[in-house]
Amino acid sequence: MTDQNKINLKMDNESEQGVFSNAISIHVTGNEVILDFGYMMPNMPETTVKLVSRVNLTHRTAESLMNVLSNAMLDWRNKVKSNNSN
Repeated sequence: MTDQNKINLKMDNESEQGVFSNAISIHVTGNEVILDFGYMMPNMPETTVKLVSRVNLTHRTAESLMNVLSNAMLDWRNKVKSNNSN
């Protein structure tokens, strides 16, 4: 990676901790893609999901995310298979 392609990521302490999500809802409109990440609450009489984060993306950014996530999951799956076969 060249210095021209180098990106510095800055975040506050709260963001650095991250949030846990075990549910997601995706909405696609003509202008954007909206990802709602939630936490499905256990032991509730009715299914209850608490929204923990909403991310609005352009279509182009959403497609990039889809490709990067797909490649990362394939890499992970291949490593798991490789470790299990040893």
